[in-house]
Amino acid sequence: MGSRAYHEALWEGVPAGSQPPEFALRKRFLLEHVSAGENVLDVGCGEGRFASELLRAGVLVLGVDVAEEPLRRARERDRALDLRLVDAGGRWPIEDVSFDAVWAGETIEHVADTAGWLSEVRRVLRPGGRLLLSTPAHGRLRVLRLALSRRAFEAHFDPCADHLRFYTGAGLTRMLSRFGFQEVSVRAAGGPPAARRLLLARAVRSRW
Repeated sequence: MGSRAYHEALWEGVPAGSQPPEFALRKRFLLEHVSAGENVLDVGCGEGRFASELLRAGVLVLGVDVAEEPLRRARERDRALDLRLVDAGGRWPIEDVSFDAVWAGETIEHVADTAGWLSEVRRVLRPGGRLLLSTPAHGRLRVLRLALSRRAFEAHFDPCADHLRFYTGAGLTRMLSRFGFQEVSVRAAGGPPAARRLLLARAVRSRW
């Protein structure tokens, strides 16, 4: 099965209109870090829920995804959205240094070629532009809780699942710093203090 067919098959199993996980929390984080009139790229936009919120906030937004099915649903739900299909493993059909910010909500954990993906993020961001992302958190206490339940552990790390990467706050910080981002800030959110479910990251593209 090719990459495009794989991603289309994944979306066939997602009920249309499903609420994105931690939607209110992630929306608040996103809108705190963008301003009206800015150009924002929503990478892995899915059904376009966050792209619609950005439009309502006066942001100029382009949504991209690697599957046509979520884009079809997004167009049906909000005809004002500017949406584009991109190749999961190739260069995005987007001009260099054309965005003030890139938003990637629950996307990076699905990416096989993280180095290539981050290189594309850097390419399309203007110097000083921001990468904003969310991804599931895998702190020590959460992993310990998974380890104490064989069923939960096997389900979470199912080799047939679509999550390919698992991030800690420190690991995500180091990775973004290595790929030419500065002022990297990663915080855990959602759930009790000892078992946060989510990482929220902000990083600035270096000017070199």
